[in-house]
Amino acid sequence: MSLLGQSAIFLGAAVVAVPLSKRLGLGSVLGYLAAGIVIGPWVLGLIGDVESILHFAEFGVVLLLFLIGLELQPSRLWVMRKSVFGLGGAQVLLTGAALAVAGVLWGLSLATAIVAGLGLALSSTAFALQILAEKNQLTTRHGRAAFSILLFQDLAVIPILALVPLFGPDPEGLTGRGALVNAVTVIVVLAGIVVIGRYLLRQLLRLVARTRLREVFTAMALLTVIGTALLVETVGLSMALGAFLAGVLLADSEYRHELEANIEPFKGLLLGLFFIAVGMSVNLGLLVESPGRILVIVAMLMAAKALVLIPLARLFGLCDNRAAMSLAAVMSGGGEFAFVMFAIAARQRLIEAQLIDELILAVAVSMLLTPFIYMLNEAVGRKLERQEAPEYDEMDDPHNDVIIAGFGRVGQVVGRLLAVVGTPFTALEIDSSQVDVVRRYGNVVHFGDASRPDILRAAGAEHARVFVLAIDDVEASIRTAEAVRRHFPHLKIIARARNRRHAHWLMDLGIEHIFRETLLSSLSMSKRVLSKLGFGNDEVERIGEKFRARDIRLLKEQHAIHQSEEKMIQSAKDTAAELESLLQGDIKH
Repeated sequence: MSLLGQSAIFLGAAVVAVPLSKRLGLGSVLGYLAAGIVIGPWVLGLIGDVESILHFAEFGVVLLLFLIGLELQPSRLWVMRKSVFGLGGAQVLLTGAALAVAGVLWGLSLATAIVAGLGLALSSTAFALQILAEKNQLTTRHGRAAFSILLFQDLAVIPILALVPLFGPDPEGLTGRGALVNAVTVIVVLAGIVVIGRYLLRQLLRLVARTRLREVFTAMALLTVIGTALLVETVGLSMALGAFLAGVLLADSEYRHELEANIEPFKGLLLGLFFIAVGMSVNLGLLVESPGRILVIVAMLMAAKALVLIPLARLFGLCDNRAAMSLAAVMSGGGEFAFVMFAIAARQRLIEAQLIDELILAVAVSMLLTPFIYMLNEAVGRKLERQEAPEYDEMDDPHNDVIIAGFGRVGQVVGRLLAVVGTPFTALEIDSSQVDVVRRYGNVVHFGDASRPDILRAAGAEHARVFVLAIDDVEASIRTAEAVRRHFPHLKIIARARNRRHAHWLMDLGIEHIFRETLLSSLSMSKRVLSKLGFGNDEVERIGEKFRARDIRLLKEQHAIHQSEEKMIQSAKDTAAELESLLQGDIKH
C-alpha cells in the first residue's frame, strides 16, 4: 500500500476512535490504542509493517521530551536533582531487582532475569505524561514525581543498553579502554550540545526569526530537535534525552513560546501515531495461545512497580496514600524502551525468541491497561475520599458576623482587612497543610469542610450575616455555595470566581455579589500599559472605567446564554465591536 493510503488509514482510524473514546470518558490514549488494534495485523490487517511504523512514530516521544524541556529551566532541573536521581534511581534499581528475583524463581538464568527485570522496570514516558496532561495533573505532587522518575529512566537507558551485550555469550567489549573512550565521547558530545545550544543556536534562531517566514522558523524548530537527537544518538544516547536537553537549554530563551507553538502540532500527530503503532504491535495470537502465562507476567510487572513505588513515594515526600497510589498507577505499565532492550537481547542470543515475544506482548498489554488502572485508581480514590471522615476542628459556636470559606491567597487578604478594622471572623480551610502554614504565621483558621452543613453550623452560620466564598477549587466552591443557599438562606454570600464560567455557575444559584479574581489586576495592568504608551491619566481612567462597566454588563447578559457556546462566541464578538466603537470618542492619542 502507498504511503498516502497508509496515512489515510491512520488518520481515519484516529478521527473515529479518539473522539469516541473521549466521549466515553476513556481518554485519547485508549482511543489510539483501540484504533491500532483494529487496523493492525490481528484484526482487519490493513497495515502490515508494524515495526517500521513504531520506529518512525517514536519521534513523537522525542518531540514530547523537547517540549517538556522547554518548560523546565536549568535552575528548576537542578532543584529536582533529589527526586530525579534519588527517587528515579531507587525505582529503577529496586523494581529491576524485584523482577529479576521473580525471573530466577520462574526458572530463568541470572543474566536473563537481570536483563528482563531492567527492561520491564522502565515505564512509558509518552503514556504516563499524556495521561497526566489530559487530567491536568502534571503539576501535582505525583505528577512531578512521575516526571522525575521518567527523566531518570531516559538517562538510565543508556548504561542499561550498554550493559546488555555484556551478559550475552559474545560481549562486544564495552569494558576497559573501550568503555573509557565511549564515556569521554559521550561527555564531549553533551558538552558540545550545551555550548551550541547556549550560544550558537540562539543566534541562529534570531537570524531565522528576522526573515518573518513562519514556515522557515518551523523548519528551524524541527531541525533543532532532529539535529540534537541525531547527534546524541551517534554516541549511543537516547534521542529523547538529546531532545530534552535541547529544550532545557532553550527554556529561558525569548523563542520558547514560538518553538512550542510550531512543534506542538507535529508532536500531537506523531505521538498519536506512536500509540496506534503500540496497539498494532499487540500479538493477539500469542495472547490467545497462552493467556495465563502472559497475564501472570503482566501482573508480576504491575504488582512489582506498585510495591516498590508506594513506599518510595512516601519516603521521598509524597506523604498521602492517594498521591502515592496515583503515582504507582500511572507508572504501572511497561515502556517503549523495553522493545529496544529485548531486541538487543535477541540479537545477543541472551533470551530465547519465545520468551522475547511473550515479554514484548506483556509490555504492550501493560501499556494498554495503564489508562484503565489509572481511571480505576481515581474512582477508588474519590470513593475513599467521600467515605473517610477527617477529624475537623471543633468550634465553640463563635457567633461572628463573618465566615470566610477558603483561607488561601484571597481569603487571607479579606481576613487581614477585617482584622485591621477590628471585625472578628471565622475562617474555614479544608487543606490541612494550608491550615498548618497559616497558623505558623499567627492566624486563627479552622480545619473544616465548608460544604458540610454541620461544619457551617458549628462555625456559627445560623447567627452570621456575611459568608465570604473564597474557595479556589471551582467544584468545591459551587458545592459550598449550594449548601449555604439551601441551609442558611439568610446569609449574604460574597463570592470569588476564577473565571466567567465559574461566575455564571454562581449566578445560577442566585448569588449577586461575585468578584472575578483577575479582573481588577488585569485592568490595572492594562491601564499602566496605556500610560506608558503616552495616554493621559484622565483618558486612561475613562477608558478603563468604560471597559470595566461594559465587561460587567456583558457578564450579566451572557448569563442567560452561557449554556450555548455558539451564542457566547457571537456575544463576545458583538461586544468587542461595540466597545471599540464606544471608546473611539475617548481616544485622543
